[in-house]
Amino acid sequence: MRKLSASLFVAAACLIAPTAWSEEPIVIKFSHVVAPDTPKGRAAEKFKELAGKYTNGKVKVEVYPNSQLYKDKEELEALQLGAVQMLAPSLAKFGPLGAKEFEVFDFPCVFPNKEGLHKVTQGPIGRKLLDKLYPKGIVGLAYWDNGFKIFSSNKPVKTPADFKGQKMRIQSSKVLDAQMRSLGAIPQVMAFSEVYQALQTGVVDGTENPPSNMYTQKMHEVQKYANVSNHGYLGYAVIVNKQFWEGLPVDVRAALDKAMKEATVYANEVAGKDNDDALAAMKASGKTEFFQPTAAERAALCEAMKPVYEQMSDRVGKDLVASIQKEAAAK
Repeated sequence: MRKLSASLFVAAACLIAPTAWSEEPIVIKFSHVVAPDTPKGRAAEKFKELAGKYTNGKVKVEVYPNSQLYKDKEELEALQLGAVQMLAPSLAKFGPLGAKEFEVFDFPCVFPNKEGLHKVTQGPIGRKLLDKLYPKGIVGLAYWDNGFKIFSSNKPVKTPADFKGQKMRIQSSKVLDAQMRSLGAIPQVMAFSEVYQALQTGVVDGTENPPSNMYTQKMHEVQKYANVSNHGYLGYAVIVNKQFWEGLPVDVRAALDKAMKEATVYANEVAGKDNDDALAAMKASGKTEFFQPTAAERAALCEAMKPVYEQMSDRVGKDLVASIQKEAAAK
């Protein structure tokens, strides 16, 4: 683990040291990297509201959006050190931490629909994956949807051949790297907060995002084309520092669990609506030309990305991939 500044170490030590709970509220710093009006941003605010309500003010949640505290690459280390207590990173972030199994969520076209997705995230497979974070000093509390991703670019992205040679921004994920390369694109890892400027200046040609992220970051203003491909899933795991969580009074932890369950229902509901609304708003703006693929056209895109399964199944576990495909497709 790389060295952080002395001030961060001091902050971490103070936050995770054993504490005699007093009348002062317990502060939970909840850091995330997206805008407040995204599904994750709104769900974080809902959790803040419910946590205060169900703990009768014993807990004060402070939400820090838009990478105010830490960028993508910094936030997990900050959580492990105790400099923040709660995060909701995208699932791809756990691969570099050593939990490569989470990269299965990055596989293209692995979930046929939202119902199939929730059978996984809200069932035993999802719970088993969260438990893999425990040895790393992290407690996984819930999965929050953002939505299914669409491709966008300043060049056409209708067919697999269109992607050849395009520089496409991705999160740090071996699976997403393989996905873009399977299309002949050139993947570029980049922090989320830097993507708008990179698209605007031509550092990258395009990217992939759920519509709500694309809209709230104004990417549609600097992208000429988009394909409503719904080819991949972007979701988050709400996580908390293990030492902090287990040091909470039992009644407080139970109240926070209740708040998280309700916030999760809210998160997944608003994600669906926000993405629909964002897509409609971007279409109405006329700044981006949206392509709605037919079932056959989307199938051709999925087929082009099929090499990812051959290349990456060993990385995340062939049995895990098979079990997710089976569970997601079950009637």
